[in-house]
Amino acid sequence: MDLQIATRLFLALLGWSLLLQTAEFFRLLTLDRVGSWPIQREEVPSRPVWVRSVLDHVVQGPGYVALLTLRLGMALALLSGWVSVGLAVALFVSSVLLLFRWRGAFNGGSDFMTLVSVTGLLIAQLTGHFTDNPTLGWRAGLWYVTVYVVSSYFVSGWVKLLRPEWRHGHALTVFLDGGVYGPLPAGSLYRHPALAAGVSWSFTVWEGCFPLALVDVRIAWFMCCTAPVFHYLVYWYLGLNRFFWAWLATYPAVLYCALG
Repeated sequence: MDLQIATRLFLALLGWSLLLQTAEFFRLLTLDRVGSWPIQREEVPSRPVWVRSVLDHVVQGPGYVALLTLRLGMALALLSGWVSVGLAVALFVSSVLLLFRWRGAFNGGSDFMTLVSVTGLLIAQLTGHFTDNPTLGWRAGLWYVTVYVVSSYFVSGWVKLLRPEWRHGHALTVFLDGGVYGPLPAGSLYRHPALAAGVSWSFTVWEGCFPLALVDVRIAWFMCCTAPVFHYLVYWYLGLNRFFWAWLATYPAVLYCALG
């Protein structure tokens, strides 16, 4: 994939992903009856003093709304294809602040993968700025994202391979029992040991072999076209909607790097 096309798609998909995430955070302003910053504040180190002071102003009340509004604007900027060093820095800082707000992550791995994409964007902008070579910057940023994406699938696949409950298919049934439509009906096909094991093995092998995407661009296209199906099924059965867009935003980087 051409570098210009890859960067444009990366920015657009990352912007869309951030837009949806920010809309969810705005919705939670009226739904959250559990979070309490005064309690969470005690988990923040008391030194240096300014850290707690900054967080007091940006993770609650009007400051938090302003942070989300800024993030919404930055997402729209990325969607339009506009980016700068300042925007990349602001986006990275806002992502870290949200990690403080949600005690690490709001939606697990998808938020950390979003942080990987944002960090890749920051690397691209800073490298391009200080070397006066935007092409080098984008190459560095996209490779950073690619290494993390490929590693995330590889580790997930081979961890499953080492676990007997995944090899036998039992873990799949357990996860689906706790999913959006769970527990599974007694007569569900997913309760059939052979089918459950087959589905588990297909996911395990596909994830574990993802590094092969960097060997040949045709393999990369196959992996990146299969991945949305995988993540859509995860969304449909488990409700993890953020995973779909967080990982989809990274595939332009993988396809670019697969060309060497």
